[in-house]
Amino acid sequence: MTTMTGSDLARQVKPEFDREGYVLIRGFYSPEEMKELSAHLDRFIRDVVPGLPATEVFYEDKARPETIKQMQNMQKYDAGLEKLMLSDRFLGFASGLFGRPAVARGVEWFNKPAKIGAMTPPHQDGYYFMLEPNEALTFWLALEEVDQSNGCIRYIPGSHLTGVRPHARTDVLGFSQGITDFGPDDSANEKCMIVSPGDLLVHHSLCIHRADANKSNRSRRALGMVFYSDRAKADPGKVEAYQKKLMSDLAAKGRI
Repeated sequence: MTTMTGSDLARQVKPEFDREGYVLIRGFYSPEEMKELSAHLDRFIRDVVPGLPATEVFYEDKARPETIKQMQNMQKYDAGLEKLMLSDRFLGFASGLFGRPAVARGVEWFNKPAKIGAMTPPHQDGYYFMLEPNEALTFWLALEEVDQSNGCIRYIPGSHLTGVRPHARTDVLGFSQGITDFGPDDSANEKCMIVSPGDLLVHHSLCIHRADANKSNRSRRALGMVFYSDRAKADPGKVEAYQKKLMSDLAAKGRI
């Protein structure tokens, strides 16, 4: 468990982050903290999720509530998660990595349910965010053991330095866009992130990453947070049009 301030930790890992586009921090949360956080999230799923708008919860199989694969904007429905997102441990850390003030955007939850969790296509978060400049971070806190068998994240080091790659629509729920020219050279360079509960991954919005499907008998749950730099601005019209079209397509396919 880290006892440093967010800015202290950022100062320690920033050279690696700036070079690679991602960083892994082992034991960011202690086992005791993970037990408390997991119980909090279990209560959220049990008590809050049934009343959430369909656009905030995605399922691998909508007819099976246990197959939740993604939730977004959780801070809107849980004061504890909002407080966590705004804490120095996360917001302060993000500001330190940017080298300027960070703006908290949202809390998310990711899962690849056992045996049916779909693959995550290679993509850059920044393509979805539509920011100028494209300065954003995704924090990914492992809630379970994650390895090659249940869909670990695979990063391409240094890919955040080469701009936005071409994307096109995919049929993967929650990841509607994927890189179209992802090839053997990309695959040869990717790094598999094998993590344990409490380990934290942080990646830049332009860092290319993907994950295989989960064919194992274990789930692959993680808590996510997104932060923008204070100078990163999105085009509201483009974002709204994209989200409207995406939700319409998902509804038509019975996925939300």
